[in-house]
Amino acid sequence: MFKGIQIAAIAVFMAAAPAAAKPAPDGFADLVEQVMPSVVNISTTQEVGGTNAAESDDGSEQQLPPGIPDFFREFFENRKIPPQEAHAMGSGFIIDASGLVITNNHVVDNADKVVVILNDGTEMDAEVLGRDRRTDIAVLKVKPVKPLQAVQFGDSDALRVGEWVIAVGNPYGLGGTVTSGIVSAIDRDINAGPYDDFIQTDAAINQGNSGGPLFTMDGKVIGVNSVIYSRTGGNVGIGFSIPARLVQRVVEDLRKHGQVQRGWLGVGIQQVDQAIADSIGMKTPKGAMVTNVVEGDPADKAGVKSGDVIVEFDGKEIADTRALLRAVADAEAGRKTQLVVWRDGAKKALAVQVGQMKADEEAPVADVPGQKSTTPAVSGTVDALGLTMAAINDETRKQMQLPEKATGVVVTKVDRMSEAAQKDIKRGDIIARIGDREIKTPAEAKAAIDAGKKSGRTTILLRVRRGDNFLFVALKANPDKDKK
Repeated sequence: MFKGIQIAAIAVFMAAAPAAAKPAPDGFADLVEQVMPSVVNISTTQEVGGTNAAESDDGSEQQLPPGIPDFFREFFENRKIPPQEAHAMGSGFIIDASGLVITNNHVVDNADKVVVILNDGTEMDAEVLGRDRRTDIAVLKVKPVKPLQAVQFGDSDALRVGEWVIAVGNPYGLGGTVTSGIVSAIDRDINAGPYDDFIQTDAAINQGNSGGPLFTMDGKVIGVNSVIYSRTGGNVGIGFSIPARLVQRVVEDLRKHGQVQRGWLGVGIQQVDQAIADSIGMKTPKGAMVTNVVEGDPADKAGVKSGDVIVEFDGKEIADTRALLRAVADAEAGRKTQLVVWRDGAKKALAVQVGQMKADEEAPVADVPGQKSTTPAVSGTVDALGLTMAAINDETRKQMQLPEKATGVVVTKVDRMSEAAQKDIKRGDIIARIGDREIKTPAEAKAAIDAGKKSGRTTILLRVRRGDNFLFVALKANPDKDKK
């Protein structure tokens, strides 16, 4: 709540005019007239291969009913279904008078032919210069007979919630369509990818708007419309645009190299929650916890260890995993910089030379061991923290399908009422480290848990391996369900 303040001075009285927000525009006609020639429709064609009429869509042979005459059977089995053309529509905009067009990657993905249609109806075949599926951006090239009218990017970092914007595109193939609204939110993470940083708007965005521009009132592109949130497929007032800052970075790389060049450290990371922060002596949860380090990659050479929490990179504070992903991706490959980690209750600075992410680099997918109906007959188990943990030997490795070189103790049972179950620890998971101790036997696991309790920590940190993935889980040091 804001309270008015009155200020009086002897002999002089000044009435200060309150700061007023910009009024709603009277209309958008002048702006639309200015930008419309730079917005294009995009038509794509994909050839769906022909098949034998006796084949199903999945390529398997259809079985004909018995009793059909041989003539009809032969005709059916030899008849070919010709290739079919699948068509799709999207939007885009011109960024260079020579014929460079921006759109979404998903608009042109798998297309055999791409046609750009100008606002005046002119059609031109387009070449895909480069695509980036991680940010869903594609750059097209057309050859116009005369220079095209291009638009400029605006400063998306200066964008404020509540600002007026307009979206222009090709919804449902209807051609140049304009909708207006405001910026509803910025820096949205919608779990679409590792670099989520969307602008949310209530300007109507529908199917076919993909790849079209989001304009500010000064006629500059502030975002590329990409995603809608809807249970029906139609506009419900929640649309998302890729911010201009990110688009410009991607477009520059696609124009120069045909692919985006991103920085690379070579670490697996996870979010730091309050329980994990408590277990490692952090007052507040922040940064990105390193779950594993790829041998020989930049982080490994810099001395980063599993269990470190990266709290700064290249002079920037790292709030969470998403902030680290974006900061590293933006870093130039080969550049020497510094990262700061939280280790053993204190900050430690490390020098690192940023690597380059491979074009096909992906985070490994956890191979979650299947739940077994019987428990291996093993000796040497320990019950603690809501878990029963056993030694890894030939028997448990075979029965629970554990990785060959995995070390630690394997979880054979999880108390369904325990915090461990709530945090999704599963039977077949491997506990590789407890606190700051690497463990290989149930006895070492018990000793590490006891040491954690004696240290006064309210939580104990476990490094868990599941298939080829690693994660850290913090559990209460003295759960009610611990067995004596």
